[in-house]
Amino acid sequence: MGEGLRERKKRETRIALSWAAIRLCVERGLEEVRVEDIAAEAGVSPRTFNNYFTGKAEAIAYRHRERIEQIAAELRSRPAAEPIWEAITGAALVRFGLGLDRTAQDVDMRQWVSGLRLMFAEPSLRGEVRKAGAQAEVELAAAVADRTGTDLAGEMYPRLVAAAVVAAVDVAMAHSLRPGTHVPVTTLLTDALKQISAGLPAPRP
Repeated sequence: MGEGLRERKKRETRIALSWAAIRLCVERGLEEVRVEDIAAEAGVSPRTFNNYFTGKAEAIAYRHRERIEQIAAELRSRPAAEPIWEAITGAALVRFGLGLDRTAQDVDMRQWVSGLRLMFAEPSLRGEVRKAGAQAEVELAAAVADRTGTDLAGEMYPRLVAAAVVAAVDVAMAHSLRPGTHVPVTTLLTDALKQISAGLPAPRP
């Protein structure tokens, strides 16, 4: 059954609030942004914000959860004959390869990346991102189980794969924000998933 109108509107509101939180916190810094600012940026009331998120860190981290859940949804739609890691990589690149994040389209990319780097250096935000990844990992594991015919409750495989994919996303994103890194996150993520699918062989000397 498809997503109902009510559920879709709720999801769109969550996404709007998450983008508003990211945009403002990148521009001003995490500590300089209030819930009221985020709500105003998204065109809703602070009460509406509080109906969806417990705070600005959770709102920012929702973007991470949404993206992993989108990978799970895309994985379910990939051709059945596609090998699992090929399908996962394709699904991930669809989500990460849609072009520049819309919050960053009209800003200087160096300033944007610098702002993201400072924002994600905050311990409270890192904790929320890990929590969001764990929540989305459940949906991704279910998609892997369905695709591979494995038992989500009784076998480790789907959860191991999902955990590995979430880790790959985390590492690729973090690496893309390192000073001096100019490699697109899509390239980093492709490489990370390739290494995982190959069994993480030791690097050659």
